[in-house]
Amino acid sequence: MKIKELRELSFEELQKKLSDSKQELFNLRCQAKLGQIEKRANIRKVKKAIARIATLLNEEKSKVQSKGAQS
Repeated sequence: MKIKELRELSFEELQKKLSDSKQELFNLRCQAKLGQIEKRANIRKVKKAIARIATLLNEEKSKVQSKGAQS
């Protein structure tokens, strides 16, 4: 997913997407160990997606904390 598409999702949806992506990465790694994976590049794509989602979640958390500090 592109970052633009991810920014449109809510915090809860991002958390769900993150857990799904981590599960997908686990499955891909298992397939790679067993030699069943066709495209090893998919592992890299999922890792990058996880990083993007985690970055957005951290941005959201920092926004909430900064709003709380201003009050």
